[in-house]
Amino acid sequence: MTYVLWIVQGLLALLFLFTGGMKLALPLEVLMEQTPLPGWFVRFLGLAEVLGAIGLILPGLLGIRPGLTPLAATGLVIIMIGATVLTLVGVAPGGVAGALLPLVVGLLSAFVAYGRWRLAPPQCGSSEPSERQPAS
Repeated sequence: MTYVLWIVQGLLALLFLFTGGMKLALPLEVLMEQTPLPGWFVRFLGLAEVLGAIGLILPGLLGIRPGLTPLAATGLVIIMIGATVLTLVGVAPGGVAGALLPLVVGLLSAFVAYGRWRLAPPQCGSSEPSERQPAS
């Protein structure tokens, strides 16, 4: 299960680094043509996506505060809920078919959040003995 979670985390991190980076790098005029949201809010979403992508990978990779990974994934779920709703109500372009992508990405983020909290939580820094290592 850990390998599946790492693969999904890596793919989500690449996706959110790309989309968040584009929201931070593109001029506001270009962003405003794509969505009716205020420019400052789109920039905020871009920053949140980039930080979420970093939070999906670095804590587990470095073994420092691995509990931040499910929190980052939960934050990305919230962003994807908003993207799905905005697409469904017609504020963002795409219609019902366009809402499928943010819905799937949100479900994958929810899988990572649940997986890192319950299914395969990181064991870094744990003072309890593991199943493979008997207590001394």
